Amino acid sequence: MAKSNYVPLFETKQVKGRLLFRCIAASIFLGICFIVMYRVMFFPVGGKAERWTWIGLFLSELWSCFYWFLTTVSRWNSVYRLPYIQRLSQRFEKELPGIDIFVCTADPLIEPPSMVVNTVLSVMAYDYPPEKLSIYLSDDGGSDLTFYAMLEAANFSKTWLPFCKKFRVEPTSPEAYFRTASEPLSDAVNVKDWLSVKKLYEETIMRIETSIKLNRIPNHIRKQHKEFREWDFVLSKHDHQTILQILIDGRDSNAVDIEGNPLPTLVYLAREKRPQHHHHFKAGSMNALIRVSSRISNGPIILNVDCDMYSNNSKAIKYSLCLFMDEKKGDEIAYIQFLQSFDNLTKNEIYASSFRVLQQLELHGLDAIGGPCYNGSGCFHRREALCGKKYEKNYKVDWKKVSDTKADESASFLEETCKVLASCTFEHNTTWGKEMGLIYGFLVEDIITGLNIQCKGWKSMYLSPERDGFLGVAPITLLQTLVQHKRWMDGHLQVFLSRYCPLLYGYKKIPLKLRLAYCPYNLWAANCLATLYIVVVPCLCLLKGISLFPKISSPWVFPFAYVAFVHRAYSLNEFLWCGGTFRGWCNDQRMWLFNRTTAYFFALFETILKLLGYSQLNFVVTAKVADKEALKRYDGELIEFGATSPMFDILATLAMLNLFGTFGALKKVILDVDEDLQVLDKFGLQILLCFVLVTINLPVYQALFFRNDNGKMPSSVTYKSIIFAMLACTATMY
Repeated sequence: MAKSNYVPLFETKQVKGRLLFRCIAASIFLGICFIVMYRVMFFPVGGKAERWTWIGLFLSELWSCFYWFLTTVSRWNSVYRLPYIQRLSQRFEKELPGIDIFVCTADPLIEPPSMVVNTVLSVMAYDYPPEKLSIYLSDDGGSDLTFYAMLEAANFSKTWLPFCKKFRVEPTSPEAYFRTASEPLSDAVNVKDWLSVKKLYEETIMRIETSIKLNRIPNHIRKQHKEFREWDFVLSKHDHQTILQILIDGRDSNAVDIEGNPLPTLVYLAREKRPQHHHHFKAGSMNALIRVSSRISNGPIILNVDCDMYSNNSKAIKYSLCLFMDEKKGDEIAYIQFLQSFDNLTKNEIYASSFRVLQQLELHGLDAIGGPCYNGSGCFHRREALCGKKYEKNYKVDWKKVSDTKADESASFLEETCKVLASCTFEHNTTWGKEMGLIYGFLVEDIITGLNIQCKGWKSMYLSPERDGFLGVAPITLLQTLVQHKRWMDGHLQVFLSRYCPLLYGYKKIPLKLRLAYCPYNLWAANCLATLYIVVVPCLCLLKGISLFPKISSPWVFPFAYVAFVHRAYSLNEFLWCGGTFRGWCNDQRMWLFNRTTAYFFALFETILKLLGYSQLNFVVTAKVADKEALKRYDGELIEFGATSPMFDILATLAMLNLFGTFGALKKVILDVDEDLQVLDKFGLQILLCFVLVTINLPVYQALFFRNDNGKMPSSVTYKSIIFAMLACTATMY
């Protein structure tokens, strides 16, 4: 197409509010400079304890300022992408490429097959030519129960896909749709069809869940499908051969829905596992799917989603293709990351799982300086980039040639030949897991893979359409949330301390701003030290009578007050602008503190042990099921503490410590009547800090002393926290 006739398939626009953000950031930086001046000019010359506590607090403040600077860099110039799918349809309707969609699951007990079925059905129903769609499920648990669920999904899809077109269903996950939609009232025929499909879905799910409860497949089902014979040779989920079945062959003219329309290809894969071989859960599953799909469908674009993250926008593929197929800028794009949202969040997001500000502001900032990181799910990849190809300036895609890349061999032949590609030994002495596919050896294999791709010259982009592209399941207990954060922080810090550290690995490969923008995520875990110091030491110093901040009557109090107030006020404004609530922001601040003092601390500790050779990588899958009582408390926005954990020991002890510190301060103010004004003047900021921390920890006190449900803090945690806090206070005072 001639440049004079070029019409872009997407536009790039600046995010509003950049000038206000820069002005506030500049004023905060000025306030920080005054705080540093105060710490240097008023360095205590008295006792040893005063000097060391002052130095520790100064270092903690310096770290917090440095970390703030890193986050500010990534948000200095934010952009968003506006795709035009009408232009795409007009220009490339007959040249649309094949799309391979990967769904990964690990354990039918943690990730219920009924949930996996809904995710698979949702991506099968995209607003896209079905003959160009190929869906691959990787079952890392090698479960016949999951395979049976896929057989049911394949059968139900024949009814579900035409139903989605007829009623323009959104979202295309049956469970999510029927949970929120109501039957049409205008047409009796439509009502009958609607109720019939709903009943058929409920019967399908009932058969699947009955099999799960019985932990076996009914004999008549096994006899109907010879594919179940594969499980006669399965020793365990950690020791079995490759199982590969093409459940729907989209190339077959007989593979049609109830209205005669073609169906997408659907493939089930359980890659080979042997005890003597090391298996990388998600990265290994993804790489096996890349190899297998290249033989069956070989779509130039790959979408990967977690099994708990269903499609919420049927036009997501076309949105991404507007970026990939743009004649001017599309050829340099390696992957397009969609915003990740959750459909089970409470109104005020009790565990702050939405990451509102990060996803709606920070990732747009990364998009402006080279591209967002790969977040593991809801991401469209260019197959060539994912397979290790380096970007070259003269690289150009001929979409006509890649619009039809499916194999010509029979399904049975492909099943047998592709089993070799998913074997344990296929990767040996190859660059798979090193330069090709997802990188092995890291808990956050997605982040390191995205960085590796960007360092090969490719760019990435971020899409956040008005209707979320994907919706997943957020943890519904505090412990699940903390464990998930610990795994993320552990993985990020591991990346920073490896040869893939963005500052070094990305040198002369990606822009300096992008290298710096990776650091706030890589250094999440390191924040625990400064946060723990600020939470613990000022409280103990208050009991000891050591002042760490300026007097209220001193003009030097203004920089501290200004930075704290403006930073938090702007944070609240951003949270509300992103669609949150005031209580949601308060919960976000609480989880910020909980994570930094527990999950981040254990992540740092475990990473150090791994570096010393005392620990191994351990990928923990977050449970997607919960008991009814816990779910009821979650819906009521009551924090779930009902488990024994070292993380809860720390949370409770810190809460009690600040409560004792507050009581000690009140005692000084109330009993020392003649000196109460002097006490408030000298220790005002420290007392205020303790009050803030006590306010944040109100749900902890409630769980320790006032709740009677199963979500309360265990008695052992209560006793330990009181004893540890009293010992710390006693040791400080005497």
